[in-house]
Amino acid sequence: MMNLTIAGAVKEYPEGTTVEQLIEAEQVEMPLYVTVIVNDDFIKTEERTTHVLQDGDTVEFLYFMGGGC
Repeated sequence: MMNLTIAGAVKEYPEGTTVEQLIEAEQVEMPLYVTVIVNDDFIKTEERTTHVLQDGDTVEFLYFMGGGC
């Protein structure tokens, strides 16, 4: 098992977990529209299935929203 910090909370996940698997496990809303940041680096959408997370990684899920006046 490895420890990941996800949105400020430390959670345990199996070794070899990919970003895509994490998105599914965390039940991220609108996964097609979420931006994933791992250790302050943006992960490209096409790399989600191949980017393997490492023990101690920090992961953030961001949504960019338009709007305003």
